[in-house]
Amino acid sequence: MSTFAVNDGTEIYYKDWGTGQPIVFHHGWPLSSDDWDAQMMFFLQKGYRVIAHDRRGHGRSGQSSEGNNMETYASDIAELTEALNLKDAIHVGHSTGGGEVIRYAAKYGKGRIAKAVIISAVTPIMIQNESNPEGVPLSVFDEIRQGTGFNRAQYFYDFPTAFYGWNREGQTVQEGIKHNWWRQGMMGSVLAHYEGIKAFSESDFTEDLKSLDIPVLVLHGEDDQIVPYAQAPRAAKLLKNGKLISYPGFSHGMPTINAETINNDILAFIK
Repeated sequence: MSTFAVNDGTEIYYKDWGTGQPIVFHHGWPLSSDDWDAQMMFFLQKGYRVIAHDRRGHGRSGQSSEGNNMETYASDIAELTEALNLKDAIHVGHSTGGGEVIRYAAKYGKGRIAKAVIISAVTPIMIQNESNPEGVPLSVFDEIRQGTGFNRAQYFYDFPTAFYGWNREGQTVQEGIKHNWWRQGMMGSVLAHYEGIKAFSESDFTEDLKSLDIPVLVLHGEDDQIVPYAQAPRAAKLLKNGKLISYPGFSHGMPTINAETINNDILAFIK
């Protein structure tokens, strides 16, 4: 087990396997680095060095009472990548992790990051406001806050159904994946998960996206019920060097249940 203490003393758990060009994976809310199993194994066998961390308050990392916000998430990554001396790295983020990748790349990544991939990402901004009238209403996030903060065990048990699109006609719940989602979520801090909802819903990545010169691959399922598909073309349009691939019928959880397709598209982009 590898851990690294960031500047406020919080211990960040991470996996670091293999050699070669590094690929750093950033997980979604409220999960952990274990959500990248299908990608870690795939890219390790392709000869890459694969690294994935548990975000503060998630998984096996320290459950700090402070810093459950996007600025600190990105700063934690900057400290970890510096400690591991990662250069020419590819950063891959899912959902909240996609926002984390973009904020890290814009603020800290110069000279260290070669390319980025954001999957089902919360960029450029999720919440509905005056500048984002097509966004998701605050009431939706308040419902997630209520379920997470005060009925977490049951709420997290039910959440994967829409996450993986199992509520669509002809789809069957994959019980092992559902239980693994619940396991990962319940490992983390209820406070970090509760406060993280504001981080993923209200953080505005517009200027971060505009500032990036590196190649960025944007992947999004067209049947995403968690982060609306409309986010993806908006994010891609803001990038100087962005490429969008959309997937008809794919859900928010496509890196897990459609891993073969996603992995091969990422591999082609990296190469």
